[in-house]
Order: sequence, then C-alpha cells, then structure tokens
Amino acid sequence: MHRRRRDDIKDIRNLQENRHSLARKICHGRKGELYHRYERGLENQLRALGLVLNCVTLWTTVYLDAAVGRLKAQGYPVRQEDMARLSPFVHSHLGVHGTYTFAMPELAAGAIRDLRDPDAAEDDDEI
Repeated sequence: MHRRRRDDIKDIRNLQENRHSLARKICHGRKGELYHRYERGLENQLRALGLVLNCVTLWTTVYLDAAVGRLKAQGYPVRQEDMARLSPFVHSHLGVHGTYTFAMPELAAGAIRDLRDPDAAEDDDEI
C-alpha cells in the first residue's frame, strides 16, 4: 500500500517537473525567471504564462493524438505501455525565439494542419 502511494507521489512530482520545464522554455527571457518590480505586474505575467502553457499543452495533445492515429492507420503496432509514456509537456519541437504570425490557416471546422512527413527534409520557413 505504501509503495503504491510513493509511486503516485513520484508520478505527480514528475508531471509537475515536466510542466515547469515547459514553462521555463516558454518564459525564456531573463533565463526563465519571472521578473517584475511590483506584485500586480507579476500576477499578469503569471496569468499570461499559464494561458500560453495551457495552449501549448492542448496543441501538443491534439497533434500527439493525430500522430498516434496516423501510426495506427498505417499498421504500426502502438502499444499501450508506450502510449502511457507520451507527455503533452515535451518541448523540443517548440521554437520560442523569432517572429510569429497568428493568422488562422484555412481549415475545415474541427480539422488540424497536416502532420509533417518524418522522411521529408525540414523546412525552417514553416516552423
């Protein structure tokens, strides 16, 4: 009984550490540290960080689900124990420096952008 509780606590701690790691990547200014001279500004900064963190997590979850769906459709064996290790807090694919556009692509309702072909050469202009 105690062993399971320790495992649960460890899982929760790992989840929190992964979320904080993603937050540090998003909040890259000032070495990932929050900084503001007055408390009200800090609250606004935390709210904005939380909103962006939630959006990135949702986006990653949607596209992880699409990637797993594509693998299954192509006949790849997708094991449940592998799926259990997927995390919406991965961030190696995120580029936090640069210029961004927030223009919505023309997609059908409920549709997402096509997944990238892993065998295709990377095009830095589409990141």
